Amino acid sequence: MSDWYAQDAAGRGLDRTAQEGLQAADALRAQPLRQSRLRVRTVVSLRWAIIGGELLLLFAAWAFELNVPFGWCVALIAAGAWANLLTSIASPGQRVFGDTEGAAQLSLDILQLSGLLFLTGGPANPFILVLMAPVTLAAASLPRWQVALVAALSTAMTIFLTLHSLPLPTAPDQEAVITQPYRVAVAAAILTGTMLIGGYVRQAALESGRMALALDVTQSVLSREQRLSALGALAAAAAHELGTPLATIAIVAKEMAREASTPQAKEDAELLVAQAARCRDILRRLTDAPAEASDEVHERMSLRQLLDEVVKPHSGIKGVRVEAIVAGQPNQTPPTVRRMPEVIHAIASFVENAVDFAASEVLVTARFEADAISVEVRDDGPGFAPEILAKLGEPYVTTRPGAEGSRTGHIGMGLGFFIAKTLLERTGAVVNFQNGRLRGAVVNARWARDRIEASPE
Repeated sequence: MSDWYAQDAAGRGLDRTAQEGLQAADALRAQPLRQSRLRVRTVVSLRWAIIGGELLLLFAAWAFELNVPFGWCVALIAAGAWANLLTSIASPGQRVFGDTEGAAQLSLDILQLSGLLFLTGGPANPFILVLMAPVTLAAASLPRWQVALVAALSTAMTIFLTLHSLPLPTAPDQEAVITQPYRVAVAAAILTGTMLIGGYVRQAALESGRMALALDVTQSVLSREQRLSALGALAAAAAHELGTPLATIAIVAKEMAREASTPQAKEDAELLVAQAARCRDILRRLTDAPAEASDEVHERMSLRQLLDEVVKPHSGIKGVRVEAIVAGQPNQTPPTVRRMPEVIHAIASFVENAVDFAASEVLVTARFEADAISVEVRDDGPGFAPEILAKLGEPYVTTRPGAEGSRTGHIGMGLGFFIAKTLLERTGAVVNFQNGRLRGAVVNARWARDRIEASPE
């Protein structure tokens, strides 16, 4: 623990821990909707709403004296209400349906709706649009195969209703003439809408799940960084506070050894002196560590210290030279910035990526102006591929080689840039990705000076 922070900067033990977390997250995101996310309460609430709407329409048909088979319609609505009541009683509202169970519940809704539509005109009934609702809900909450089954049932019922259904209800002295081509056109529109809306909702659900997972990993990485930073400050404070009592113990123990009346008492006093000296050695290693182990520097650091900290882990990698430069306007004093674990981790992640792709050189430059501070990471590699450049900063976008082809040994999973960009933006940075004029990739993070500069002591 004595030189914990130097080891962290050199070995990036945190990165190894974070990489393990990212690997686990990458395994999870391969099938982000592998299990059902359909809750009992959701199905029950939506079904009551549909049943209420069906009763309202049936009442309107009775009020306008339409020739609707009321007996059969009431029986179907009552069956749906009974099934919904049993579902709500048998399961707590917070329970999540299993994959097959969720698909069965939505299939039951499709069958109940199809029965009512069969009795009230089929595709000629404008409320046939309601058949899209179960498929949409399945696309948002069920795994792929269950979605396919629900969609197939909805398609089959739409085709059946196109070919077979009772006439559209009308008043006793009226007759509705609905041609078969019109019914086919309505069915085609329903099927097209079901596919488009279901596909859109499915894609949105996938992206939402992946984004939520990536944000969870981002928060986990930031928490680790903050815990390690707090541990460094605690270690430095302990070294400072324990120095005085240990010195007192050593002095008293020496006096006890000189004035000991028996050999046993003298031996115990000398052992106490030796152990106090050992404690002082441990504290000396803490206090003699580089300046970054002190309380003050844990809160403040120069731009040079910031760059050294993110560059040092990669300075010994064979085949690539990593150089750090601090530049600024001649009339400006180099600023002291606040130590922010998220900034250190994010810039280190960009440097690690540049080292993997560089041909021979990575240049990390910090620039300061009167009102802004920026950090740029530039390499001389092939640069960002056009199809990747447009999506950088989104989760799971990567072209990083596997561990066997990577200088740093890091496996590309597409979360590194997303995490780094998210962390920097939380500190007020504007992050840009682009290719160099001649070659290589360029990543730039820019802050308003007051967002990152340490306040004067």
